[in-house]
Amino acid sequence: QVQLVDSGGGLVQAGGSLRLSCVASRRTFGIAAMGWFRQAPGKEREFVAVINLSGGYITYYTDSVKGRFTVSRDSTRNTVYLQMNSLKPEDTAVYYCAAGGPPTPNWVPRSWGQGTQVTVSS
Repeated sequence: QVQLVDSGGGLVQAGGSLRLSCVASRRTFGIAAMGWFRQAPGKEREFVAVINLSGGYITYYTDSVKGRFTVSRDSTRNTVYLQMNSLKPEDTAVYYCAAGGPPTPNWVPRSWGQGTQVTVSS
């Protein structure tokens, strides 16, 4: 089982920025994509973004973050990032790193990180 360690969450004012990081280790063979989900209090976990780990960039985003969030990768370090700009209070959630097969708009990962809290104050 691949191990994912995500970090970078925190408290930020609306309009601010944060960058999340996720490092994959152990049994990374077969992992074709990494990405991010989030879960706000009282809501279901939702997809945020995903990126492939090799070859030309393939990315998908949920509509609510397009133009504000950017997912990127450093494949040499098995690391993906989520740059979050123009943050809104509704972005407040626990953000989970995930890993799995090739990215699709309806990507379903196989492994999860422990989560990192992002809180956006108004």
